[in-house]
Amino acid sequence: MNRTEMDKMRAGTFYNAFVPELIEARARAAQLCDQLNRHGKSTPEKRRLLLEKLLGHCGENVWVESPFLCDYGSEIFIGNNVFINFNCTILDGAAVRIGNDVLLGPSVQIYSATHPTNWRIRKEGLEYALPITIEDNVWIGGGVVICPGVTIGARSTIGAGSVITKNVPPDVVAAGNPCHVIRTVDA
Repeated sequence: MNRTEMDKMRAGTFYNAFVPELIEARARAAQLCDQLNRHGKSTPEKRRLLLEKLLGHCGENVWVESPFLCDYGSEIFIGNNVFINFNCTILDGAAVRIGNDVLLGPSVQIYSATHPTNWRIRKEGLEYALPITIEDNVWIGGGVVICPGVTIGARSTIGAGSVITKNVPPDVVAAGNPCHVIRTVDA
């Protein structure tokens, strides 16, 4: 079976991001992000249409402040009642799922794409991506970095400036670099 580089990317295996198919997909996303970033708050209908073109799924009552950047857009799935603040970057080589009633602070960085630690494989130009899930009712503070393969459990709060390298359970407040649970909260 001949798999495309896009197929490999979505499967979480090594892929070459610099084949025409993926270059074109990133160019399409960049063009849509540019359009989105040019349209101000006075054009919510136009912004909504651009998000629907860009994203794999865009729920109801979603607001994305500009600037917003992503690799592909097609691998981003956003639920209902989501607010994404200024300067968010999502590297969506793998699926990035954002649940319902989620708040992302300014300058949140979500990185599903990563590179091998083996320099020989890196030298071949190969990379891979791991899915990221942000469950319902999560609040992520400003400047948070979410690393590949992470799930943030429902109803949790992530403190500003945190670097999330491992899963965060539901119903907690977590912060730090690396991010760790500070306390549990009432569900």
